[in-house]
Amino acid sequence: MIRRLFVEEEGQTLVEYGLLVSLIALVVIAILTVLGRKVRNLFVTVNTNIKSST
Repeated sequence: MIRRLFVEEEGQTLVEYGLLVSLIALVVIAILTVLGRKVRNLFVTVNTNIKSST
């Protein structure tokens, strides 16, 4: 049974896919956090300019 754990690669592939998915998720969260702040600031600027122009 122990030899089978070291010979079979199905578990290793599953772990690799899990690591890839978690890395991609972290990158997406980081990008959305940065872009979310920039988009919020853009809307605040537009809103302020619209209020000051009326």
